[in-house]
Amino acid sequence: MTSSVATRKIPKFRYLSAWFCPFAHRATLALEHHAGRVEYEWVEALGWEQRRDENNVTGTGQEWWYHWKADELKRANPSALVPTLIPVDPTSGKSDDTKAVFESLVTIDFIDRISGATGIDRLVPEDPYDAARCQIWAEKVNRDCCSPYYGVLVRKDENERMEHFEKLIKGLKSFSLELQKTPGALFLADGQVSSVDYSLFPWAYRYYVFEHYRGPQYVIAKDDPDLSPYHEWFNYMVSLDSVCRTLPDKDDYLEHIGKYADSSARSKVANAVRRGVAAHELDDEKDEY
Repeated sequence: MTSSVATRKIPKFRYLSAWFCPFAHRATLALEHHAGRVEYEWVEALGWEQRRDENNVTGTGQEWWYHWKADELKRANPSALVPTLIPVDPTSGKSDDTKAVFESLVTIDFIDRISGATGIDRLVPEDPYDAARCQIWAEKVNRDCCSPYYGVLVRKDENERMEHFEKLIKGLKSFSLELQKTPGALFLADGQVSSVDYSLFPWAYRYYVFEHYRGPQYVIAKDDPDLSPYHEWFNYMVSLDSVCRTLPDKDDYLEHIGKYADSSARSKVANAVRRGVAAHELDDEKDEY
């Protein structure tokens, strides 16, 4: 630990999360990246419970799966979604719901800023050009490489599923081209992990579920030269200790995501995709359950 970190008060948070959620995984990655600069208490604040599907709306004969949400989450975040960070006063130990920070892309930037990190330890570079490039691409991969994931799993029509998958592949190829603009495997040069890397990684780690639930035609090809930079990037990311500490068990996650694949999940993301919009376009009122 550097002397600057040792002398400053380390910010502390109650981290309202869910082990399975890739949106929350973004914040977890940022928190672990800045371990020693930021402290947090993990609070499992969102999970699943079954409710009877009286009219067989799912078409599967199964009961609906709904999210249960902790009271603290509902108080702190108007949307009651994870990740949500609640600051804790280092002296009194009391948390302040009125200063909660949420929205997954926002939490990455917030954690990076409040960490006090400098130079290559930053997830959002100090250089204004590089910072703008990161913001543009964090939003782009969210739109083009993360949201289509849910279309592949939630939509029932095979043509629609493939349409979402093809959009995802197009997004990954665009990301691959951008990776080639700087030396090294990551989005930024010199091995600097960025907000873009952490914005995409939670979904990249979960793409393996496609083959299980949708078949071999949904495997992301490893022999496509246009995707080589993406695969190099992914291999580098999973080699990082700070990333490995955050990874959910693959079998447990495969069981969890089955609720989306068989249409029995009732979450805001699943409801938005059923409604015909992208996951990142969910509406708190229209997609409530």
